[in-house]
Amino acid sequence: MTRTRIRHEMMMLPHYTSLFLLGLIPLMGIAQGMSATEIIRKADDKTRGKSSYGVLSMTIERPGWSRTVEMKSWSLGTEYSMIYILSPAREKGQVFLKRGTEMWNWVPGIERMIKIPPSMMMQSWMGSDFTNDDLVRESSIVKDYTHKLMGREMVRERECFRILLTPREDAPVVWGKIIAWVTTDSFDSWMSEYYDEDGSLVSTQHSYKPQRMGDRVIPTEMVLIPADKPAQRTVLIIKEMKFDQALQESFFSQQNMKKVR
Repeated sequence: MTRTRIRHEMMMLPHYTSLFLLGLIPLMGIAQGMSATEIIRKADDKTRGKSSYGVLSMTIERPGWSRTVEMKSWSLGTEYSMIYILSPAREKGQVFLKRGTEMWNWVPGIERMIKIPPSMMMQSWMGSDFTNDDLVRESSIVKDYTHKLMGREMVRERECFRILLTPREDAPVVWGKIIAWVTTDSFDSWMSEYYDEDGSLVSTQHSYKPQRMGDRVIPTEMVLIPADKPAQRTVLIIKEMKFDQALQESFFSQQNMKKVR
């Protein structure tokens, strides 16, 4: 097809359709030309920003009962994060600090600082389906894995890149592999499957309800379902999120864990 014919057919379209197509073509070109690593990095950066402050709720659902934990969170880059528990009352004031791959827990009721050792990283966090390692894993999803684009698939009515993440040799990670689905139009982490070293599926995370939070639109509901217990789940909801906040490394200290509110 000649350029003259293409130009003629474009002129036959309604004006608003032409504008839409002209705007979409460059975006499609950018997405098609990106490597799997660039796609994963873009999805990770979108939900992280240079720094962030958020208010979240986590509901742990089990057959016959459920409970909800409310919290505040702060993060700086990929190395620093802090979580302050707002409720329930018996756990209010607990603080979790991550610096690099190390974690601490401040328990005000007994005035004790607890360092979480590597042997406890796969244990449940706050009784949920998330583990202590989940608070650390996000920071290494780009640098500690290789990434391979496996194609495109439709997931809950959205086209996604399907990407295989394989741990680099000697990387400090617990998963044998991760399969991630990232939306092609907005680089949302839409679904992820986590496998152990034997290749067995451990859990699946789904993302829902994209909403504007500050200067971007991100999924605001994440549902984690363990493969061996499909009747239970943990639902994480972002109620408020502000990106690129004025935070310093000094904020993420053991001393500040005892003072933050």
